[in-house]
Amino acid sequence: MIAPRYRSLAMAAAALAGIWLLAWAGHRLVGGTKMTAQKFAAYADKLDLSRLKGEERARALRELADKLNRLPAEERRRVRAGNGRPGRLFEQMTEQEKGEFIEATMPTGFKQMLSSFEQLPEDRRKRAIERAMGRLKEGRGGFDEPEGTTNRPPEVSPELQKQILTLGLKTFYKESSAQTKAEVAPLLEEIQRAMEGGRLFHP
Repeated sequence: MIAPRYRSLAMAAAALAGIWLLAWAGHRLVGGTKMTAQKFAAYADKLDLSRLKGEERARALRELADKLNRLPAEERRRVRAGNGRPGRLFEQMTEQEKGEFIEATMPTGFKQMLSSFEQLPEDRRKRAIERAMGRLKEGRGGFDEPEGTTNRPPEVSPELQKQILTLGLKTFYKESSAQTKAEVAPLLEEIQRAMEGGRLFHP
């Protein structure tokens, strides 16, 4: 017969092992459900909106937006700077779907950022755009792509950058087409990250 003392030790060891097992299982579960640029790309590569209609198409678009929204900031930048998968699907959307997809995938706090950006002096707004463009170019050069890839997202043209400064970011965004919003989305997200992180005001 096992002594009470040893029985208590055995029960404590079993309880500790159970806790470690649950923690390990939880870690595995979280790791398996965490969205990454690679997982997003795998889903996007299999998706062909031209073959979908009705509720099935709407459900696929919602899932695409959900997966993009679940990406951490760096992984989202990796998708934006990648080989154009979101762009291919964007071209298959109707104008209404494009507008809804953009609104659904803009980062939290984006509209507040538009208002805050408007209140900055012109020199700081210009500096914000220049720094954001610089970080986007750095990102484009830092991610691997298959050789021969030509369908990368286009860089924001100097003309669009000038319009943002002239009209103001909030007005520019409000009056732009869905296609233009998609083109400048990486730039706007980078500006938002810079403002939230305080990088805009660093020397």
